[in-house]
Order: sequence, then C-alpha cells, then structure tokens
Amino acid sequence: MVKIWGRTNSINVQKVMWCAGEVGLKYERIDAGLQFGKNREDWYLAMNPNALVPTIEDDGFVLWESHTIVRYLAAKYGGGKLYPADPRTRADGERWMDWALSTLFLDSRNLFWELIRTPPEKRNPELIAKSHKSLCDIWARLDRALDGRKYVAGSELTVGDIPVGAWAFRWYALPIERPDLKNLKAWYERLTERPAYREHVMLPLS
Repeated sequence: MVKIWGRTNSINVQKVMWCAGEVGLKYERIDAGLQFGKNREDWYLAMNPNALVPTIEDDGFVLWESHTIVRYLAAKYGGGKLYPADPRTRADGERWMDWALSTLFLDSRNLFWELIRTPPEKRNPELIAKSHKSLCDIWARLDRALDGRKYVAGSELTVGDIPVGAWAFRWYALPIERPDLKNLKAWYERLTERPAYREHVMLPLS
C-alpha cells in the first residue's frame, strides 16, 4: 500500500490526494508537517532532504515534489486517463503544471498567507493589493486558454488540471473580488462535481 506523509490543509498534499482519489488508489496517509512535526526528524530527512510534505513511499520507492508525485501516480495507476499516451495531449496538460509553479504560485501563496494565515493586524495591504491585481490577470490567461475546452488539455481531466485546480479552489474561496471569467468559472464548477476534488481540495481554508 502506498504511504503518503502530509497534512490535509497543505495544498501540495491536496494535489497528491486528489490524484490518488481520481485513480482509485489505496493508500495510508500519515499526518506530517507544521503542527504534526515528523518532517524534521532524521528518518524523514533520509526520505526527503527538503523537510517538506508530501513524501510518498510505494513498495520501497520514495518520492517527493508534489507535481512529480502526481505524474508518477497518474502514470502508474491512472490507466492512461490522467496521463495520456499521446505526447501532445500529455504535454498540453503538463505545461499548465509548470505554469502553476512559474506563474501562478507566488501571488497565490502570498494572497492566501496574508488573508488566511496572517493575523489582520500584521497583514501587508500593499502585498495583498499587488498579488490580487496580478492574479486577476493571471487567471484571465487561463480563462482565454479554456475557450472551447472542458479541461486544460481538452475534453478530459489530466494531470495538468490538478495543480491549477487546487489553486482555483483557494481563488474562489478567498474573501476577495474576482473578475467575471466565464470559461474559468465553468471549468472550476466542473471540478467541483468530481468527488475526489470535493473530498481532498474543497476543505476549510486554514
């Protein structure tokens, strides 16, 4: 059985758990990180020298980095659905995984930390405003790319939807104003209909 170390309110753990749910994987999840500790202990550092979550172990094979884990689980257990055999379709989805790291991540993290994990008296209004403005533009790019598509790589959910979709829940759950992006909203609403997304991503923000 696959073991997954990580806490349920970590977005990177949520990506892996959502993927596991989509492929019907049997797993054991072990709380780790922040209030649960473990990730700084020697045995954990021997698996993951970055001391971060998630980390997985699959029949003796240890892997860290959430996007790599998602690719691995989809390729091994997804039956070709989340990780398409066609290289163009696969690359079409995977670029959005990279985009989530290169373009979407920083402002999304800043806005989430400021509004959810920072006490009101310690928040940085300038950073909040800057990140919010940037994200309105960033999400509009995906909105345009989704024109005529159900998911980021076409008609079916792929690994490309998972990192971006995890951040989309936070975008729609945060107490902020959002532009009216019809394609983005329709894609997000399709995600919310998926049981694994509801179970592992649509959790109270904390």
